Amino acid sequence: MSKTQLPYDAQTPSRPTPSAPDGPAPSAPDRPAPPVALYLHLPFCIARCPYCDFVVYAGANSRGPRARTERLYAAVDRELELRADALDRQFGRERPPLASVYFGGGTPSLVSREWLERLMATIRARYGVAPGAEVTLEANPGPDERGDLADFVRAGVTRLSLGAQSLDAGELRRIGRRHSPADVAAALAAAREAAIASVNLDLLYDVPGQSLGAWRGTLDAALELAPDHLSLYALTLDDPDAEGLTGLGGDHLPTTPGARRWRERARAEQDDDRAAEQYEFATAMLAGAGWRGYEISNWARPGHESRHNLAYWQRRPYEAVGPGAHAFNGVVRRWNAANLGAYLEALAVGTPGTTLGTAPGTTPGTTPVTPPGGEEHLTPEVAAAERIILALRLDRGVPQAWAQVPPLAAVREWAETSGLLEAFLDAQTSDAPRLRLTTRGRLLSNELFRRLV
Repeated sequence: MSKTQLPYDAQTPSRPTPSAPDGPAPSAPDRPAPPVALYLHLPFCIARCPYCDFVVYAGANSRGPRARTERLYAAVDRELELRADALDRQFGRERPPLASVYFGGGTPSLVSREWLERLMATIRARYGVAPGAEVTLEANPGPDERGDLADFVRAGVTRLSLGAQSLDAGELRRIGRRHSPADVAAALAAAREAAIASVNLDLLYDVPGQSLGAWRGTLDAALELAPDHLSLYALTLDDPDAEGLTGLGGDHLPTTPGARRWRERARAEQDDDRAAEQYEFATAMLAGAGWRGYEISNWARPGHESRHNLAYWQRRPYEAVGPGAHAFNGVVRRWNAANLGAYLEALAVGTPGTTLGTAPGTTPGTTPVTPPGGEEHLTPEVAAAERIILALRLDRGVPQAWAQVPPLAAVREWAETSGLLEAFLDAQTSDAPRLRLTTRGRLLSNELFRRLV
């Protein structure tokens, strides 16, 4: 069995309901639209884990006299303004307010209350934030990394996503994490005390050498902590250098030699069949406990589905700022380069001595510009395939009528015969019959999705 890879994971807006609209048919033309969600990438970590492929700057970049945190936060604030200016020109100033804001990283919980409040003030002033909007902040569970959760709530955070990864102490050490299982419990308790409305735990399976029993132990311990949402990801050890994603304009950072050696050893201890068994076990266990597996990698208690990520999977437009961040307006995908120096230079955020509350110093005669990156104008064929792929990630799947037209029409018979797709009736709606992935289909989703592109 092929490795359980979960395509289009992202780390995006009204609260989901079983009858959420399906959007246009796969062959319908797209048009640009204003964003319903906003992603901010704050790339600093105290240390970088050897398996991590996110845009992360650690060590002296994040703490101490050479830290570039203040300059980065000022640069993100400026990019927010520049992107809002562009949206004003294209869609006018009376755009609908955002339904979701997401602070990802990195370890965004390292941000100070002052900077978080400043960024949220810019977002409210230039984008608008709808009443009851979901505002997510990612955090590491360790006491020196999770920040002051009460301060975050006062700044507007309503949802916390904790990078637990495992609740087995040995596994945490094996993958280079700095926290302990007790830290995860303490962080979740602190989130409850701070009255954060919804808490997610990220967990990894197919960890090198991880047995089914150890995975069950992590799931048991997670359920005892009573979070509201669980994201379960297969540990994938990709090579962004080989995939051409690094370099000055790339949206990934090069893999360090030490991380490359760690990944080579780790791959030898992974097992495709064991990963499939772990996923199937989690699916059955969580369903039995009353959790909704609303997406390939995500389970939630009723009402706690990630509205931000649903915007991605429902293919709704979203804005994004920060190094390596990706945005989508319904027609064009845009990304910022991962290079922090180029990002800061473009936005002209001043000198290392710049302090909060003062105008960031700039070189006389220069004007900040949007940072380097790239964009992709999607063809109708790519857009149609993408719409189906993203919809099939969700438990509601797609209307059966979508299978009568390309590209799904060409693969439907093979997918059903192979046990990857099944027809069903949504018991909570009066919709026509639909198609969704089976559990086997979720495990082998990449094989189906490749045939759609």
